[in-house]
Amino acid sequence: MSTKKRYLFLYLLLISMLSNLEIVAQQAIKKIACIGDSVTAGYLLTNATTESYPSQLQVLMGNKYEVKNFGHSGATLLKKGSTPYYKTAACAQAIAYSPDIAIIHLGLNDTDPRNWPNYKEDFDADYSWLLDTLKKQNPNVKLYICRMTPIFNEHKRFKSGTRDWFWQIQEHIEEIAIANKVNLIDLHENLYNRPDLFPDALHPTTEGATILAQTVYGNITQDFGGLQLAPIFTDNMVLQRNQPIAIYGNANGGDKVEITLNNHKEVVTTNLYGKWKASFPAMKSGGTHQINVSSNGKYLVLKNILIGDVWFCSGQSNMAFPLQKSENGTAEVKNAISNTSLRLLNFKVIQETDDIAWDSTTLAKTNQLKYFSGKWAISDSISAKDFSAIAYYFGQHIIREENIPIGLIQVAVGGSPIESWIDRYTLEHDDKVVDVLTNWRKSDFIMPWVRSRADVNLKNATNPKQRHPYDPSYNYEAGVTQFTQFPIKGILWYQGESNAHNVELYQHLLPTLVHSLRKAWGTALPFYYVQLSSIDRPTWPSFRDMQNKIQKEIPNSGMAISMDYGDSTNVHPIKKKQIADRLALLALRNTYEKPVTANGPSPLKAIQKGNVIAISFTNTKQLATANKNEVLGFELVTEKGIRIESKATISENQILIDIPKNEKIKTILYAWKPYTTANLVNEANLPCSTFKLKLEK
Repeated sequence: MSTKKRYLFLYLLLISMLSNLEIVAQQAIKKIACIGDSVTAGYLLTNATTESYPSQLQVLMGNKYEVKNFGHSGATLLKKGSTPYYKTAACAQAIAYSPDIAIIHLGLNDTDPRNWPNYKEDFDADYSWLLDTLKKQNPNVKLYICRMTPIFNEHKRFKSGTRDWFWQIQEHIEEIAIANKVNLIDLHENLYNRPDLFPDALHPTTEGATILAQTVYGNITQDFGGLQLAPIFTDNMVLQRNQPIAIYGNANGGDKVEITLNNHKEVVTTNLYGKWKASFPAMKSGGTHQINVSSNGKYLVLKNILIGDVWFCSGQSNMAFPLQKSENGTAEVKNAISNTSLRLLNFKVIQETDDIAWDSTTLAKTNQLKYFSGKWAISDSISAKDFSAIAYYFGQHIIREENIPIGLIQVAVGGSPIESWIDRYTLEHDDKVVDVLTNWRKSDFIMPWVRSRADVNLKNATNPKQRHPYDPSYNYEAGVTQFTQFPIKGILWYQGESNAHNVELYQHLLPTLVHSLRKAWGTALPFYYVQLSSIDRPTWPSFRDMQNKIQKEIPNSGMAISMDYGDSTNVHPIKKKQIADRLALLALRNTYEKPVTANGPSPLKAIQKGNVIAISFTNTKQLATANKNEVLGFELVTEKGIRIESKATISENQILIDIPKNEKIKTILYAWKPYTTANLVNEANLPCSTFKLKLEK
């Protein structure tokens, strides 16, 4: 072969090799089709070609994948819908693309009243048609359908139908995934608590699109960041006794995780969403324990763990009020040498809601729900001093009586309204209060002081939907949800000061809160709360009366009275131990079934006998006064509404009050002043609550 022919041969061989390499390279690239509506298309984004979730997914997936965006704004999944996706050029192009992987996110526009009410019976079949069509084009295609991104309450059609139809469609999507044996991606969970990322209540911002891209990336690659325990699992923790013990966390999809508690080993496999959970048999209290967790060469060890009772302690500033500031608190802190039976988890806030403007870092972390952090600690002078005085004294009391380890979880925010502690779904579906979610900083549902303090904190915010711990559902989303998979014994609650402007609303919201929390934990947990104390604020007597009455409407609940330890000028009375002891008595009586007296006298009825009113009581064997002086706190209200302060006497087990001459009485009031010195107690020195009682004649 001549030299010229040899070069020609080598040249042709090189061309052939390069051509084959190109073919191999092309074959190696996997094609991902993102099918959907305006959320997929990137509506509202400044530059959808770089900011939409498919564009961001391309960056995450790398050059071995090609990601194309086949989103069409306004598209419906329903073929008879207002803008059927199957008729769009985007749909034809997606099918012709013959993807290796298809991500389908449709259904949002089907919530339109033109669509779902009319054609909902076709939804499953229409979705199956799209899936089957993609399979016909490429039998090896890997299909993912998505639970829809949120539609928030500010949406114009929210209450008129979208709210309910949205959840119906979500349910259908889950059923469709099962029926068609395709993968389900949850695009809802990580965004439902981020309304700040949805300027028009429907379309996410660039940051929201980033979360979508990361969620899809994790589902495709099964890369969820490797082995992690849920944040509640740390050294020195308390696990709930006499209930199955759950240990849980995250790892990459399909990874095997080995968990050992003492000598008991469980091996579990993470699910398709990178979550794992191991269940161990219930254990009695006693001894110290260790947890070992391992997966793919990574090892986690938790030491000095106790088995006992765990109480979740929540509310606003009187629950957060620290031990060191309580009466005799300094001495208590000094004497708080290491108490290995009491463990404290102070889920501290990154910034108090003081009268200051927050900086940009605090604002950003608050939006990202990174407002709380903390880990378990043994109770000592360091960990106890800033811990809730109410919770601390409660825990000490239970340990003394029951001789078991106690774990206390504090999640409390000064000034927070009750709405901030209730889950979003519950508020959205409560027609009495759903509107509190809309522009809450201008809403009359929220106390003016609460709104004005939030305005101060958020002075530097640039996002009109900036989150804040006074924001409805915020403390539930940022705080409560960190613990709802963790078994506990019960809940302590001290809150109401920031809702005292509307007694009737709170009367509705407190049972709503209890239902929300019990639903989250999946059991009817004991719920013990503190009544507002005494202070010169006009609505507080009726608020205290409401709190007293409502405990009868909430099963497995009880109220500790605090008005006799109030302060006329300070909303934060310092006598916390006394109130904590009353909470402990409720728990000992109702939860631990101890034969103790836990309640003060409760009025039964008031009867007129001649010119004397006789008031009888339950929960008492012998009425008395706290200071052994004359009875204080009773008033009579005439039929004209005139209030008359009245002298009362104790006779056997009744209160007797003389009726002034020529007066017709219709109501009896007790402790009905904002700041009261009322002093009626029973033989256990437990006080009678503020009350209003109609006179029976």
